[in-house]
Amino acid sequence: MTEQQDEPQHAHDHIAPAPRISVQAFCASVATAATARAAAEDRRLAKAHLSVHMGGIAAAIDTYHKAPTPNVIMLETEPDNDFLAGLDELATVCDPGTRVVVLGTPGEAAPYRELVRRGVNDYVIGPVKVLDIVRSICSLFSSSEAVSVGRLIAVAGAKGGVGASTIAHNVAWTIARDLGLDSVVVDLDLAFGTAGLDYNQDPTQGIANAVFAPERPDSAFMERLLAKCGDHLSLLAAPATLDQVYDFGAEAFDAIFDTMRMTTSCIVLDVPHQWTAWTKRVLVGADDILIVAEPDLANMRNTKNMMNLLRTARPNDRPPLYCLNQVGMSKRPEIEVKDFAKTIESQPIASIPFDCRLFGEAANNGQMIAEVSARHRTTKTFLRIAQRLTGRPDLAEARESFLSPILKKLQSRRNDGRRAAG
Repeated sequence: MTEQQDEPQHAHDHIAPAPRISVQAFCASVATAATARAAAEDRRLAKAHLSVHMGGIAAAIDTYHKAPTPNVIMLETEPDNDFLAGLDELATVCDPGTRVVVLGTPGEAAPYRELVRRGVNDYVIGPVKVLDIVRSICSLFSSSEAVSVGRLIAVAGAKGGVGASTIAHNVAWTIARDLGLDSVVVDLDLAFGTAGLDYNQDPTQGIANAVFAPERPDSAFMERLLAKCGDHLSLLAAPATLDQVYDFGAEAFDAIFDTMRMTTSCIVLDVPHQWTAWTKRVLVGADDILIVAEPDLANMRNTKNMMNLLRTARPNDRPPLYCLNQVGMSKRPEIEVKDFAKTIESQPIASIPFDCRLFGEAANNGQMIAEVSARHRTTKTFLRIAQRLTGRPDLAEARESFLSPILKKLQSRRNDGRRAAG
C-alpha cells in the first residue's frame, strides 16, 4: 500500500462541529479580522453565526452597553492597552453564561492566571490561524456539553459499481472489531443499498424511518432503529425498496448525523454515487472522506473533479483520501497506478487487487472479507485504511508497543543474570 507523505500535521485533529450559537469577534488588527472571517466559512462553524468587528475590547464594551451579549465573545489584545482593566469593565455589561475567548497578538502574552480569574474561557496565543479560532469555539461546547463528538467518515465511489459500498462496510467492520471503536454504518442508498445484505441483516427499520420522521430524532429513537452487527458495530439500514421515491433536500440528514454524533465514536456513511444537494453536503460536512475508484479514464476524471471540489470547500481539513479498487482485472486495459496518482496529484492510500472469488464468496454469504480469509492481504489492507481514516493504531499493535520496553528490560535482566551465572 502506498502512503501519502504530504499530509498536514492536523490530519487526525478531530474538531467536533459547533452548535447553533452566536459569536462576535472584536479584532484589533486587520490580519486577525481576515482570519476570523475565513474561520466563519469553515464547515464546523456552519451552524454558528460569527460576525467580525474592528476596535478590540473598547468596541466590545461600547457595543454591549447598548445590546445583549452573544454566546461567545472573541477579543484580540492590544499591546498598548490595559487589557485586564478592559475585561473588568466588560464584565459589568456581560450577560451571565457568555463565554469569552482572548486572541493574543504576536510577541505579546497576557498573564494567563489573571485572564482565568476574570472568567476568560480560552486564550489563543498569536499569531492566530483559522484552525485556532475554529478549534477554540468548538471546544467551548464539545468539552462541556452533550454535543457532537463522533467522527463522520464518508465513503463514496468515483463512479457507479466500483465497490465503494463493499469497502465502506469492510472498513467499518474493521474499525469496530480491530480498533475497538463503537461504530455505526449508515446506508444512504435508500433504494438500492446493500449494507443489510453484506452484514446478513434484515431489519424492519432503518434510515428511512429516521429521515421521514415528523419530529427531530433523539438518541433513544435512533437507538431503536439500529441493527446490531457485532460488539461495537451497528447498522442503520436502507429499505432497498422501490415503493416510494427518495428525493431529499440538502439538509435532510443533518439532524440524524447530529444526534448520532452524540453517542457514537465513529459513523461510516455509505454515500451513493449521485450528485445532489444532499450528497454534496454529506461529503463536505464529513470529518474524513474516502473516494473509491477503479483504474480507468472516467474514474480518474471523476476522482480529480471530486478531490478538487472538496479541497476547495474544505480548506482547513486534510484533503480527501482515495483508494483504487479491482486493480488487475484480467484482460481489462487499466491506467497504471503511478499515472493515476500523477493526474490526481496524490498517491492512493491503497490499491486493492481484483479477486472475484474472495469478494463474491463474501457478498453471497453476507460476510466480511476477514471472515472469509483472515490472513488475506486485502484484510490487512482494510485494517490500514481503517487506521488511516481514524488516526488510531491497531489495539494489538498498541498493546505490543506499550509492553515492548518492559519486555526488553526483563529480557535484558535475564541475559545479564545468565552471563553473571556463567
